[in-house]
Amino acid sequence: MTTLAAPKKILPATTAASSNVSLDRKLVRNLAQRSDKPGLLWLASWIAALAVSGFLLSLAVASSSTLLTLAATLLLGTILTVPSYAISHECAHGTAFRTRWINETSLWIGSLLYFEEPYHRRYSHTRHHTYTWHVDKDSQMPFDTPMTLKGWLLEISGVALVLYESKVFVRNALGQFSQQTLAFTPENTLGRLKWSARACILIYATLVLLLARGETWIWTYLLLPRLLGGPVMLLFTLLQHVELKENSPSILESTRSFTTSAIGRWLYMNMNNHIEHHLYPQVPFYALNKLRQAVEPQVPAPDKGFWRLNWEVLSVVVRRSFGLGTRARSLRQASHMIVSDKDAKQAKTVTFAHKTTL
Repeated sequence: MTTLAAPKKILPATTAASSNVSLDRKLVRNLAQRSDKPGLLWLASWIAALAVSGFLLSLAVASSSTLLTLAATLLLGTILTVPSYAISHECAHGTAFRTRWINETSLWIGSLLYFEEPYHRRYSHTRHHTYTWHVDKDSQMPFDTPMTLKGWLLEISGVALVLYESKVFVRNALGQFSQQTLAFTPENTLGRLKWSARACILIYATLVLLLARGETWIWTYLLLPRLLGGPVMLLFTLLQHVELKENSPSILESTRSFTTSAIGRWLYMNMNNHIEHHLYPQVPFYALNKLRQAVEPQVPAPDKGFWRLNWEVLSVVVRRSFGLGTRARSLRQASHMIVSDKDAKQAKTVTFAHKTTL
């Protein structure tokens, strides 16, 4: 007798509907209308900021002051790196600009600076929205949960990003796609992934070759700023989902919005409104504030303060790594992420008693 295998359970996509959030369709359509003007204005402001910060770095280098040079490099790196992530992300959605070639060109530039092949960026991010924070389904879960100090250091330093993306670049360039990549990439675009990865590797190799031949401006104005600015960018992205619930159909449980300064909102292209973005990813960055106001009664209040929240994340992961309580003061956490000081103390006592009886 043949026993039929049970059909595989198909997970529902993480959407506004799965999160019990709803808006008038006409309002959503209006908010989702695309335009070149806001994106071009933002792009012009980014180029201007890069020019000014690059000029300040040149003055600092000429002054021979190590402290001034380090500060100017960090400034340029932050202005280079956080927006490169943001524009890559927005263009992966195809919402930054109405004109396709401007969107695709910006996707390439942003992704190259961020260090991810553009089409892999697009398709893996689509998967991230489809199964937001689902273990083994979400292709953009960069760290294990609950996060420990080791995971935090690997994430914020950029080591985890470089190791993962380097492997993706090589595998895709060779056409040896992982099962995960095959799962989220349309079959007829695999060739594009392969040739795009090869083009990116060639560009990076050319920069390294030029640097080796004495073009030191590449190190001063590109590579070192990218290295120093990377952790600032990753502090922004870390807040999106850390300490929240895995495998939930509700975006409200897996995703965080947070407040930040006007500069932070500009650098990050309003992606601090991250719950709102996940609920309606078709809405462009320049309409996210209006979207936030529209869904405000249906979603959790944003967590308060970029620097304070990152300090709380660090304090939580340190305490977790040393077996202490993990309750944060104001950072929103999933219930299973929280261990009280009393429970942590009891757990340590039980563990110690168990060891002494061996």
